[in-house]
Amino acid sequence: MVATATLATLVVAAAASLFMAWAIGAGSSGSTPFAPAVGANAISVMRAGFFVGILGFAGAVLQGAAVTDTVGNELVVLPGGGLTAVAATIALTIAALLVAVGIFAGYPIATAFTVTGAVIGVGIAMGGGPAWDQYAVIGGMWIAMPFVGAAMAYLTARFLRNESVPERRAVALLGALVGLALVHIKFVLLAPGENQASIATAVARAVGGGSLVEILVSLAAVVLAAGLLTADMRRDATGGQRRFLLALGGLVAFSAGGSQVGLAIGPLQPLLLSESGPTVSITVLLVFGGIGLIAGSWTGAPRMIKAVSQDYSSLGPRRSIAALMAAFALAQSAVYLGVPVSFNEIIIFSIIGSGFAAGEGEVSARKIGYTVLAWIGSLVLAFGLSYGVYTGIAMAFF
Repeated sequence: MVATATLATLVVAAAASLFMAWAIGAGSSGSTPFAPAVGANAISVMRAGFFVGILGFAGAVLQGAAVTDTVGNELVVLPGGGLTAVAATIALTIAALLVAVGIFAGYPIATAFTVTGAVIGVGIAMGGGPAWDQYAVIGGMWIAMPFVGAAMAYLTARFLRNESVPERRAVALLGALVGLALVHIKFVLLAPGENQASIATAVARAVGGGSLVEILVSLAAVVLAAGLLTADMRRDATGGQRRFLLALGGLVAFSAGGSQVGLAIGPLQPLLLSESGPTVSITVLLVFGGIGLIAGSWTGAPRMIKAVSQDYSSLGPRRSIAALMAAFALAQSAVYLGVPVSFNEIIIFSIIGSGFAAGEGEVSARKIGYTVLAWIGSLVLAFGLSYGVYTGIAMAFF
């Protein structure tokens, strides 16, 4: 059983968690989703910052449980359960400081790598053992994402640029795929207790009919999404394309909240356990993390959105749509698997893939190499600092 935390250390750990959530909201999860839409002049910077905060909060509350559990309980094998309050505070503080330095200095510090490294570092320092099976899953996802994301974005961009397929039909088909995905994404509030269920499953359970009803709901979502986009594109092709881009930005912002909030609140989860069970429900914990994401999005994201959107301004709507389609698919896959992922990694390689489709595949090997080294360095530095700081504190006070 996790050692009982004093009120003071728990408050400090909660403050560190809130700081981490702010840093995430102000960083890639707050600035990336709507940057393509801002670059395409489909929405203003301030409106983008407002909506990314709201949608990130919704994603955190509805989808953040899986990654939260992984970060809180599955990165290190500890005999007592999870991290102590002191260990959680050290891990979160070091990770948040590294991310904050990256935000203000312009270095590509990946949140998922810093938090994962920091949690493993303090866990090993506490005497825990490596969770090799979990590392294989996480490492495999991290390695595969650049290639899968680039390939998906490339194929989507090529499809949109195919002259044999009218753009209206191409966008409608992509919208149908998004609609199909939406009714099969699992949410916390659609199932009893703290379980998760999709819209299709929830409707089938409510009306009866099982798999047949789920199929009908799926077909309805496909027809509705394709029909709305087709009608919108007929009225105004350019405007319809931009509105679809805005919708994708909203879905990516929602997915970012679901995949990133666990990095901030995961280490807190074991601290809130008692012998009779959770003293604070996962929903309350997710709301707490979501508030931090909103604060970061509303205070720090607008400046980052403005800066990042300049990089997207040359992409055009079709390349931006391709990049965001890939980002949405990868983020939801990570949420489903409960794997902490880097949004920077997802977006960067999605943009590269869409660039190759447009004949703009000149990629600086030096820049990519520098970025990858920065990600690896984030993981190693967070691990080393957390291990060293906890070991020093333990030797001095425990």
